[in-house]
Amino acid sequence: MATFARPENALKRAEELINVGQKQEALETLHSFITSRRYRAWTRTHERIMFKYVELCVEMRRGRHAKDGLIQYRGICQQVNITSLEEVIKHFMQLATEKAELARTQAQALEEALDVDDLEADKRPEDLMLSYVSGEKGKDRSDRELVTPWFKFLWETYRTVLEILRNNSRLEALYAMTAHRAFQFCKQYKRTTEFRRLCEIIRNHLANLNKYRDQRDRPDLAAPESLQLYLDTRFEQLKVATELDLWQEAFRSIEDIHGLMSMVKKTPKSSLMVVYYSKLSEIFWMSSSHLYHAYAWLKLFSLQKSYNKNLNQKDLQLIASSVVLAALSVPPYERSYGASHLELENEKERSFRVANLIAFDVELKPENREVLSRSSLLSDLVSKGVMSCVTQEVKDLYNILEHEFLPLDLALKVQPLLAKISKVGGKLSSASSVPEVQLSQYVPSLEKLAALRLLQQVSHVYQTINIDTVSRIIPFFDFPTVEKISVDAVKNNFLSMKVDYRRSAIVFGNKSLESEGLRDHLSAFAGSLSKARGMIYPHVKRISKLGETLSDLVEVVEKEHKRLLARKSIIEKRKEEQERQLLEMEREEEAKRLKIQKITEEAEQKRLATEFEQMKNQRILREIEERELEEAQALLQEAEKRGKKRGKKPMLEGEKITKQTLMELALSDQLREKQEMEKKLQKLGKTMDYLERAKREEAAPLIDAAFQRRLAEEEALHALEQQQEIDVSKQRHAGDLEEKRRLSRMLENKKIFQERVVSHRRSEYGRLLEERTERINQIIQSRKQEREDKRKMIYYLRSEDERQRRMREEEEARKLEEMERRKKEEAERKAKLDEIAEKQRQREKELEEKERQWKEEVLGRAAAVPSRTTEPSALAHPVEAAPAPAAAPTGGKYVPKFKRSAAEGAGQAPPDKWSSGGRTDDRTPGDRWRDGSAAPRSTWSSSRTRG
Repeated sequence: MATFARPENALKRAEELINVGQKQEALETLHSFITSRRYRAWTRTHERIMFKYVELCVEMRRGRHAKDGLIQYRGICQQVNITSLEEVIKHFMQLATEKAELARTQAQALEEALDVDDLEADKRPEDLMLSYVSGEKGKDRSDRELVTPWFKFLWETYRTVLEILRNNSRLEALYAMTAHRAFQFCKQYKRTTEFRRLCEIIRNHLANLNKYRDQRDRPDLAAPESLQLYLDTRFEQLKVATELDLWQEAFRSIEDIHGLMSMVKKTPKSSLMVVYYSKLSEIFWMSSSHLYHAYAWLKLFSLQKSYNKNLNQKDLQLIASSVVLAALSVPPYERSYGASHLELENEKERSFRVANLIAFDVELKPENREVLSRSSLLSDLVSKGVMSCVTQEVKDLYNILEHEFLPLDLALKVQPLLAKISKVGGKLSSASSVPEVQLSQYVPSLEKLAALRLLQQVSHVYQTINIDTVSRIIPFFDFPTVEKISVDAVKNNFLSMKVDYRRSAIVFGNKSLESEGLRDHLSAFAGSLSKARGMIYPHVKRISKLGETLSDLVEVVEKEHKRLLARKSIIEKRKEEQERQLLEMEREEEAKRLKIQKITEEAEQKRLATEFEQMKNQRILREIEERELEEAQALLQEAEKRGKKRGKKPMLEGEKITKQTLMELALSDQLREKQEMEKKLQKLGKTMDYLERAKREEAAPLIDAAFQRRLAEEEALHALEQQQEIDVSKQRHAGDLEEKRRLSRMLENKKIFQERVVSHRRSEYGRLLEERTERINQIIQSRKQEREDKRKMIYYLRSEDERQRRMREEEEARKLEEMERRKKEEAERKAKLDEIAEKQRQREKELEEKERQWKEEVLGRAAAVPSRTTEPSALAHPVEAAPAPAAAPTGGKYVPKFKRSAAEGAGQAPPDKWSSGGRTDDRTPGDRWRDGSAAPRSTWSSSRTRG
């Protein structure tokens, strides 16, 4: 990591790297500077560095780097200048938004450029191959390559900013603004998945804020400004959810608003409550919860009437009419009839939750529960003065449906009122928060209510009514729809009726008609008889088709039942898995906090667990022993009772009685009773079989006679219908002939008009064909020219690339050859230098050897000079005698060492062949040195020559 003396140096270094195109290195430089512990004191340069840093992150789409840098910068300027962090985050979001918009604009421009008339002529081979392989259109590919990466980065930007600002009380406004911009992003581009994740993120932030109350900069929800910001965010979330048709998420947003207000024990302003109840009414209407929808409208009416001073009489009348129609649209029966206990409990809990949401009760107490029902709702409409504000048509409709008794004329009187009501509606002029009110949405529910009321009133007057009469007095629906509506009403115990298609009639009865228990008992009895008959007279050779169908039907029913059970279990498992995942997430967070506490309490828990296990084992053993003793006593008493009933001898007390013995006795008794019961059943079955056979024999001639009568009636009916069909065909044929004679006089005019139209269209088609052919030829020529120019340009570029490549290859070959030549010359020069060095070492060695020999000779002669005591000149002039040994080799003749030693021992000088006889050399030592100097040079020269 690079270190800088000042922050300005880091910024300057990053700008230099950006100027030379090394943006990655510049980003790493700024990142290392921001994350360094050395530069923790905030300055104005830090802000400039962060601006440059986020610009690089946005340009290179590095979301993780941006998040890391912003977190570090938050720690730097949290206590010094929090406004700087706000400016940096705003700049970051602005850059990301601009890049996403620019990518979207480029993709649209590219799509418009590709939008041509003749698509086949414009397709290139590579485009065709890509479309065949990928199966995508041009817009999809351009979106994926240009728009999608930037949209992903923008979404990551919003998530990063929300995560950084989630628990900062000084930047609550920026947090709310970011959430609003994220909502608008999801709304503008229809991002439903991201919207759900965004709602969950904000929901988790609030939950963690309420869970961890010991944070230093935690926002205070009790403050009015903070509470208003959080409320505005939730209401914006609610509006966007309804606009995206995410009704489940909208309901969760409603619960978020209610939970937030319950947390702070306050109720929002009336203007926000108007939006709250208007959206709540839309949610309940989309979920077909008409009762809750009507209650929400009633709350909305009360708010508008109490707090909206600009509400005029027309708008109030429209809202009141909507409230009354919503209440009338509620089905007049409860759907809890015949439900299980679990379903009733779930419905009760759901009703309690919805009642709290509608009443906006921030104190969730059981005694404050409000019973939501249709009857209480209608009584509230009267008591709160809603009925005095509605239009006359709505008031008349209410009186007809709820108070008047018109068994045959109810639907006919309701129909014109519904026609008038369906035309009423529109936007409210003085209540902008309320959506557009259209009373026509309640017409289908009111028609259904009118049909149910009519059937209910008819059931009080008639026992049987014709189906055609019902279709005539209910003009809204056909009879299959009426039957469908009545089935639901009968199921929920609102009506008691049967449809008899054989007689084309509807039969009304009391609520206890055809008891379910009796029906089940007869079915079970019939099944038992069928099994008994099958056992007595089994089908061996031939099995009827009815038997095959029934057996297959039983298998199908069994399989379907198993499939439904399996599906139910799968759904339950999925719900359990989802709940388990949520619980696991909460458990993980809780485990992190309780980890230290768990370690300290582990020893104590182990000890308590051991003691509890021991006590549990002892208790289980005692219970087993007690249970076995009780069972043995019960079996003994039962055996004694059976023995007394059958006159058996009771067991003696002295006998050894064990539990196993008693169980064996009980099993043997049960087996004996079972065999006796089977014999009785066989006897009863045989008796029933004889009775059935006798009844069949008596009924056979009656059935044949009835069949012959039915056959004669059907033959007469067939002859009558055939004669009617012949008469109708003759009348239709006569009418067709008359129509043909009437239209035959216009045949000539039709032919003339047809020829005129065909000739005009033919000429028009020829002209358009010529124009199209000419236009296509022009386009083909222009595109041919474009392709020719493009091929020439490509050829030129390829030729230029080939020439440059050859030049590069030649230059590289020349450089390689030059390098090889230099290496070869260097090797030769090095070899010569090594050879010269070797010769030099040999010469130096020879010189050293000769020098050593010469020194030994000189030292030997110097040792012999002091023994000559006869020459006083040597003693008198020691300085001059010192160089005398150097004159040893002046004779020019080589003297071996042993001869030199002998001559020295004798005290005589070696003979010199150049001297005259035995004459001594009386030259000075210096002359002798000069004369003797030639000997070594001659020796050196001879050695060089030999070498």
